[in-house]
Amino acid sequence: MIEEIKKKLRMATGAALKASRLNDEQYEDLRDIYDMVAGKNSFSISEIEAITTELGRLRKA
Repeated sequence: MIEEIKKKLRMATGAALKASRLNDEQYEDLRDIYDMVAGKNSFSISEIEAITTELGRLRKA
């Protein structure tokens, strides 16, 4: 899921988000983000920033 999110958002800093840094408790949150990203064809800059912020929050949790 993480690789698909990074590809879809064309994240330049995709290396900052690694599946190994997420634990099982965060799966539902990650799945919600994945479903939202997979359902859209394009994103505004503010949407990308919000998604990236949320992914960063998951990584730090």
